[in-house]
Amino acid sequence: MATLNYTNPGTDPTVRAFDEFYNRELVIDGNQYDTVLSFFSSIFDDEFAAKNFTLTVFQISEDTGSTVEDILSELGNQNQVQITATLAFYLNNNRSNTTLLGITNTATPNQYVARNILI
Repeated sequence: MATLNYTNPGTDPTVRAFDEFYNRELVIDGNQYDTVLSFFSSIFDDEFAAKNFTLTVFQISEDTGSTVEDILSELGNQNQVQITATLAFYLNNNRSNTTLLGITNTATPNQYVARNILI
């Protein structure tokens, strides 16, 4: 989970998000952050989920070079499950194949080995 530092809105209208896991810092316009957070707060009942999805949209925007408005317009008419799947799709584009989100692969055993296993 990233931590947020709000600056004094009278002097600097930005929000800084620090992600300890990926060791990255996002500098976000405060008004834009509030807009995205209100969008997700209207969809999700959990405030923690809304904040995580908000930061995810800004990470995707930075990684892909698309604007936050474009991402929000794509998510505009989707429900919770569709939004989760769409954001997982965006995040998986920048991840290694061994760390994909929302993907379950069933292990297919070798046919000859599976025949010799007694249960």
